[in-house]
Amino acid sequence: MTIEEILNSGANITLAIKSNDLKEFADCLVKRTAGTIKESFIRQDEDYLTVHEASKLLHVDKSTLWRWSKNGYLSPIEIGGRRLYRKSDVDTLLNK
Repeated sequence: MTIEEILNSGANITLAIKSNDLKEFADCLVKRTAGTIKESFIRQDEDYLTVHEASKLLHVDKSTLWRWSKNGYLSPIEIGGRRLYRKSDVDTLLNK
C-alpha cells in the first residue's frame, strides 16, 4: 500500500516511513500539482509558440522578446521554466 492510498483511506494511524517512500510520495505530489497548474494556464483551444518560433515570426531577436515582456508589450506564459507565447497575441502584433 502506498502513502497516497493510506491517506486516501482516511485511516487515523501513525506511520514509520522510509526516506525513499517519502521521496516517491513528494515526487507524486509535485507531478500532480505541476499538471494542475499547467492545465490552469494553458487553454486547449489556443496555439502556443516557443521563444524561437515567436522571434522568427515577428522578425525580432530573442532579446527583443525579453524586453517586450519586461515592458508588458508581449507577455509570455511560463510553464516549467519554458516561455510560451500565445499565437493570437503574436498575430495581433503582426496585424497592427
